[in-house]
Amino acid sequence: MNLYCDNYLKTAAESREKMLILAIESSCDDTAAAVLADDRQVLANVISSQFAVHEKYGGIVPELASRCHIEAVWPVAQEALAKAGVSLDEIDLIAATQGPGLVGCLLVGLTFAKSLAMVRQIPCVGVDHLAGHLLAILLEEHKPEFPYTALVVSGGTTSLFTVNSPTEFRLLGRTRDDAAGEAFDKTAKLLGLGCPGGPAVSKLAEQGQADAFTFPRALTDGSLDFSFSGMKTAVVNQVNQFRQQNQPVPVADICASFEQAVADVLVNKTILAAQRCGHNQIALGGGVAANNRLRQQMAARCAEEGLSCFLPSPVFCTDNAAMIALAGFHQFAAGKTIGPDADAFSRSPLN
Repeated sequence: MNLYCDNYLKTAAESREKMLILAIESSCDDTAAAVLADDRQVLANVISSQFAVHEKYGGIVPELASRCHIEAVWPVAQEALAKAGVSLDEIDLIAATQGPGLVGCLLVGLTFAKSLAMVRQIPCVGVDHLAGHLLAILLEEHKPEFPYTALVVSGGTTSLFTVNSPTEFRLLGRTRDDAAGEAFDKTAKLLGLGCPGGPAVSKLAEQGQADAFTFPRALTDGSLDFSFSGMKTAVVNQVNQFRQQNQPVPVADICASFEQAVADVLVNKTILAAQRCGHNQIALGGGVAANNRLRQQMAARCAEEGLSCFLPSPVFCTDNAAMIALAGFHQFAAGKTIGPDADAFSRSPLN
């Protein structure tokens, strides 16, 4: 920790019992704000969804998402402060997602955070969205010790990491094409299930047979990388076969078989990564980590292999500002702050 951050933390601790962090998350289509006390107590975690705006387009429209963030960011931040029972004057640190994500959306939240920090003359930190997901499990009462193996699986990312500390991450494997969440969304669109696709596919999968179709599991040669493009293509071919023969598409069975194939790949590779690293703890993060089949299968396999499995609450799996606040606290403690000229980035240096 550098001298400035060390002194600032000591001053904050002397003025009140805990340091208060206000965090902003705007990497995609959710505007979120949270207030965190130190690195352990979530005082407020507010999320404003844009689902109704983008639903009719069948996906996220970046320009519309950016405009919605502009309208929502201050009201959402005010709501978080109100729920936490604190004023902006009591905030010690501002944190915001700096990337990766949609640049226009990121710039809204990041610019807002930098502006608040300058007005209040308090420090500001830019947070990597992936770091937030890697640390989200630490918001729970039941949390792993360092180091642990973490799987981040979402609409934009499917990656495996070793988490050595709150600021030290080592990439073990990543997707070579589509992310798992993207494959869920494209499958849902193919089947006419709407957007977001993941929850829709999972809901129908509960009514189907997971062994009705055998979809490919790619890169099963010991690689820790992922590939879901072949699985997505196999689903397209299967659906087209039914349609060309004028037969009804067994949507529930396709959803269940697809979901099972994705879960198999994610679980097997995560277990393999932990074993290779000599870790006995596994944690999940990212929107797809809220998937019930994945959570159940990961917990069961970890129990079989003698590993501890840590699953964040669904609210901490999807995009949220509480995880950004947590990562921001540790960024600040490590002496990493940003100035007014800091820019957003679309691709994570971690990945």
